[in-house]
Amino acid sequence: MTKDERAYQARVRELGCLICERPASLHHIREGVGRGQKSSEYDVLPLCPDHHQHGGYGVAFHAGKKKWQDNFGTEAELLRKVKEKLGEDA
Repeated sequence: MTKDERAYQARVRELGCLICERPASLHHIREGVGRGQKSSEYDVLPLCPDHHQHGGYGVAFHAGKKKWQDNFGTEAELLRKVKEKLGEDA
């Protein structure tokens, strides 16, 4: 990962969880990425542990993607929100 990518990701993490604003880690977007391929280091969403992996079905992305997106929005929609908050082009 480059210095610019690390700096960008730090800025994204500082936003806090997109859902509840608690401290966040990064979720790498897989939408539109082929199997076995990694998304861009810039295509990340800040999510707290509950909304990322540990919150259960409908709460955590990795506990049920479809239901989570029904509740909170698609990865693409939320990435646009991140870019807006950072004052960048979506």
